Amino acid sequence: MSQSLTAEQPATTSLLKKKPLIISGPCSAETEEQLIATCTQLAATGKVDMLRAGIWKPRTKPGMFEGIGTKGLPWLQKAKQLTGLPTTVEVATPKHVEDALAFDVDVLWIGARTTVNPFSVQALADALRGVDIPVLIKNPVHPDLELWLGAVERLAKVGVKDLGLIHRGFASYGNTEFRNAPMWHLPIEMKRRLPELPIICDPSHICGNRTGLAAVAQKSIDLDFDGLMLESHIDPDNAWSDAKQQVTPQRLAELLDGLIWRHETTDQQEFLNKLAQMREQINQLDDEILHLLGRRMQVAENIGTYKKENNITILQASRWNEILERGIQKGHKLGLTEDFIMKYFDAVHLESINRQNRVMNQK
Repeated sequence: MSQSLTAEQPATTSLLKKKPLIISGPCSAETEEQLIATCTQLAATGKVDMLRAGIWKPRTKPGMFEGIGTKGLPWLQKAKQLTGLPTTVEVATPKHVEDALAFDVDVLWIGARTTVNPFSVQALADALRGVDIPVLIKNPVHPDLELWLGAVERLAKVGVKDLGLIHRGFASYGNTEFRNAPMWHLPIEMKRRLPELPIICDPSHICGNRTGLAAVAQKSIDLDFDGLMLESHIDPDNAWSDAKQQVTPQRLAELLDGLIWRHETTDQQEFLNKLAQMREQINQLDDEILHLLGRRMQVAENIGTYKKENNITILQASRWNEILERGIQKGHKLGLTEDFIMKYFDAVHLESINRQNRVMNQK
């Protein structure tokens, strides 16, 4: 996919253009009273731009609460009328699209479990052909950038012009700190490839708890995200779904008040000159690092040739452990995290193995 969608795709407008865009509401619409009370309290904070509510809830296991269904849409419509705020819901089938449009939902979003399935995304795209409504696309459950891009392309091809992205984190094996690991490099890459599309962060689904919401929200802001989607409920502890990650409207207002919204750039010349100097230092250091890596790989190839001549395997586990332990110890002294060192040496080791494998298999 190119840097921009197509010549026919204008810059994002309408409801998705506001920055910061704050979307909030309960994970699920449970009762009319619960939804109306939550939405009116959110509106009263003066800090929310759009109301959300889960009407249809794709759940991991059968028997869990899967949403109130279409009968919740009139409640959301009433909340819109009472507060004057636009509304958004998740849709997963063409029938969901039809019902949401019938009750004046202003923005649709496609959830992570749907984005992961191209058949489902195409069915939604076909249902939205010729419909003028903004659509937000959550990242797929799995860390697959092409699936996320593919969903954008499918909607763009049927004429949906008002598109945006939601970063809600990715499933990862053994992850404990987050419900869904943020893997920030992936939304950053989406911003690089599709700079014209707004991207908002969903800290609720990244964290899976209330304690980490502010930190994740602030990090997304510092990475120049365009807004936030945060779940709020008048009685979070007794919510019918995702109770641990929802906050009251009052707590939401406090959380938003504590955030620092930064600017992508400035016109202050002194700042720009200093920044340019430091960036040039980064460029020079990157050049030196790449030069050293090239030399390292040449040594790895020489080792591969020596191993081949002596009929020795490429991998020696003890040597790999030695490299890791040495790297972690030295990195710690230099202020580098163990996670970074592990990722760095994994990448270097894989490249070394590939080069030695080519040497080994040369005829």
